[in-house]
Amino acid sequence: MVAVILTEKPSVAKNIADALKIKGKQDGYYEGNGYCITWAFGHLLQLYDAKDYEPSMKSWKMEKFPFIPDSFRYKVKSSPKNRDFKDAGAEKQLKTIYRLMKRPDVDTIISACDYDREGQIIGDTIIYNLKVNKPVFRLLLNEWTPDEVLKGLDSLKSNEELRPLQDAGISRQWSDWVIGINLTSVATLKYQKGKGQALNIGRVLLPTLKIIYDRDQEIKNFKPENYYKLNATFQTSNNESYDAVYQEDKEEKFKDPTHLEKIQQALAGKKGQVLDKQVEHKKEYPPYLFNLSNLQGTITSKYKGWTSDKVLKVAQSLYEKKFITYPRTASVVLEESLVGRAAKVLEGLKQGHPFANEINFSKLKRVFDNSKVESHSAIIPTYLKPKSLTSDEEIVYSAIKNRFIAQFMPIAEYEETKITTGVDGVPGFFHSQGKVQLIEGWKKVEKIESKDTILPFVEMNEMVAIEKHELTSHVTKPPKHHTEKTLLRVMETCGKNFKEEDNEEMLVSILSGFSIGTPATRAETIKKLKDVGYITTQNKNLLCTELGEKLVETFPIKDLFDLEFTGRIEKTLADIEKRKYRKDDFLKVIFNFTVDSVLKIKADQEVTIHEVETAKKSVEVLGKCPLCGHAVIEGQKGFGCSNWKNGCKFVIWKNDKFLASMKKKPTKTMVKSLLKNGVAQVKGLTSKNGNKFDANLRYVKNPDNEYFSWKMEFN
Repeated sequence: MVAVILTEKPSVAKNIADALKIKGKQDGYYEGNGYCITWAFGHLLQLYDAKDYEPSMKSWKMEKFPFIPDSFRYKVKSSPKNRDFKDAGAEKQLKTIYRLMKRPDVDTIISACDYDREGQIIGDTIIYNLKVNKPVFRLLLNEWTPDEVLKGLDSLKSNEELRPLQDAGISRQWSDWVIGINLTSVATLKYQKGKGQALNIGRVLLPTLKIIYDRDQEIKNFKPENYYKLNATFQTSNNESYDAVYQEDKEEKFKDPTHLEKIQQALAGKKGQVLDKQVEHKKEYPPYLFNLSNLQGTITSKYKGWTSDKVLKVAQSLYEKKFITYPRTASVVLEESLVGRAAKVLEGLKQGHPFANEINFSKLKRVFDNSKVESHSAIIPTYLKPKSLTSDEEIVYSAIKNRFIAQFMPIAEYEETKITTGVDGVPGFFHSQGKVQLIEGWKKVEKIESKDTILPFVEMNEMVAIEKHELTSHVTKPPKHHTEKTLLRVMETCGKNFKEEDNEEMLVSILSGFSIGTPATRAETIKKLKDVGYITTQNKNLLCTELGEKLVETFPIKDLFDLEFTGRIEKTLADIEKRKYRKDDFLKVIFNFTVDSVLKIKADQEVTIHEVETAKKSVEVLGKCPLCGHAVIEGQKGFGCSNWKNGCKFVIWKNDKFLASMKKKPTKTMVKSLLKNGVAQVKGLTSKNGNKFDANLRYVKNPDNEYFSWKMEFN
């Protein structure tokens, strides 16, 4: 007899076929050695649209909402080019899957989709919509290496045991459909003028938008305050110097400079004395292994041009190529059952490593701890070492590999010294702090360079000369805009802003499922916020658009902006997985919430959040393209050649980094002048020091390619 294995993607089907040494590839599946291995392309089925249940729902009318179907049904997913038609590839593959499952010689069906909420329902919707009366089993793997595939096929689970995971997946899918369909439709009818892209309302989308909005408002309403510090440099008897800051009652920032001026006067002609010296030996452990959010945060903050969505795609590619374990994980430690496998991986990575003699495997509690693993262990390399990677894959793989190796390197150790220096007749003290790295340990692998101050050796009660002292003025700075790294952290911990990545309380929060979205969906949420026009990016910063601000300030369903509300929903979904909450009870709560929200929007005041411009703008020609002679026009993101479809690369981006570094954006006037005269006079540029200046700018083609660079000239 034959078993049909259904995977989530073709690449995974090939991995299983390779492990089973099956060469026979047919149209849409592999066959051999008692197995047919076929695949989906993610979701082949999708929920019915509202118009599929009720044809009159094809056009949105306020009186038709709220709309909640009596039972939810599935159809072949729509074509991305035209939602009114089925996706031809999906329909063809479904027919192949169903033909295989119905074959009389097939007695077993195995779902090998990803071991998570989404993977469970991808497999289950396909299998159970067929209504084939054959036993269904589950292949649960964290990596697709041959050893693990063969081991997994020997220890299959009945799919019935995964019912709670299916319930959680269905609950997420149905609740998001109900909230999205109803509130997006009603909000668009109520608050949008003109036809265009709908006002997108989502359970995870809005609280994420609110996080960015709140930070923008903090910055906008921030009132800078002046404060002053008194710095002094002392010289020891060995002619070594150290810097110190004046403190009084543990405070070193003073609003009134006159007090510090009096202290300065009191220093004249005096010496300092070392009143206290504390030397502490400290250990510094490596950061925990990567989960998806930490990996995305690390890569997006370290490398230009990376988004969390891109990190996930590259990590997914490495996973499907069998080089890393499952990336969509919230855990930062490994299951204790993986001790042997981790040791094997480390042994392989040690070969030829520059620090091989310092890498030693050990069953560490910081690395192996069942109590801190939620569904999937942290991301680590597999025992298969890649022979060639793309430059993007190399960046992500190296980060994961180095973080894994770092766990088994010596712990970094340093000496922290604190010196308290007093001056006779002065009420406060001068404080100095510095470090000496004793053992670099794991920091070598992570390439972390110390920027700490090193203090000279001093004796207790030693008299030191006052070399110089200076009163400095400072201004309090506003909080920084969110980046993808900081936003992912807030989403992961549902607003609990832990400073330390290794904070135990943070781990408990993540493990309980109390978060915004899941590791798999957070990158998608950030991307969607950009796509629907609620946020924009400036360098690495995320900022609310005018539309995003209006939505937060006007949309009346405040629960959807509340981190606690969204966190509780995500927590309940996690509890459904653990059999602590029933699917039907959860859906009842969501449906009631949706009905109440629709009625509240209907009764809300008449206000416009979004006005869609319907009149077609006449296109203004700004000049001739210096590359091909076609017209240069203004687009949404830049001023570019109208011949771009045929490959012309001339463009001046509106967020041009060179101009942004001087707090300028290109204008139509500037572009016209550049195209006509080859030069534009630009006023009010800002230097790094904050000074304003004027300059002539040229946009000059590079001699060896079709790209342009800025040249600055001064009169």
